[in-house]
Amino acid sequence: MYLVAGFCPISNLSFIGRAEVYRLSLEPACPKKEYRSEGLTERQVLDLGRIAREDKRLYRACLLKERLRDVFKATGAAAAAELLDSWLRSASRSRAREIKELSKKARRHRDAIVRAVGLGLSNARAEAVSNKIKLTVRMGYGFRNVDNLIALVMLRCSNLPIELPGRL
Repeated sequence: MYLVAGFCPISNLSFIGRAEVYRLSLEPACPKKEYRSEGLTERQVLDLGRIAREDKRLYRACLLKERLRDVFKATGAAAAAELLDSWLRSASRSRAREIKELSKKARRHRDAIVRAVGLGLSNARAEAVSNKIKLTVRMGYGFRNVDNLIALVMLRCSNLPIELPGRL
């Protein structure tokens, strides 16, 4: 979902300078919630502790991001609605302008988000087709006729089994 995919405090929150992120050496991964330390390396645990002490805004932003990701990991619509409502309450009290803007957008689309999580919908298939088209257009650079490029895109996106002579 675009709502989550574009929201990682390490890369998108402008109130935290990139120099600060490098100083805290967290570029490869965002820290997890304080109660979910499994899967973290020893260095990540140390970095998380240092963030909690030195940069409360970054720490809170990472916790809010993880709580929003939990909404999309929910198994049903009721659980997603409960988690989303809890996140919206916390995010609306945040002092970070970017998080407040995101919470307003999420509040406007709350019902659609809950339905999408409940049905298990994502935009993965549309993204896959879009990437396949972009790759085909890049491969077709130099075609003299646009109709040939369009035919190639339609052929690649149709999933038709094409058997070439002499090949298995």
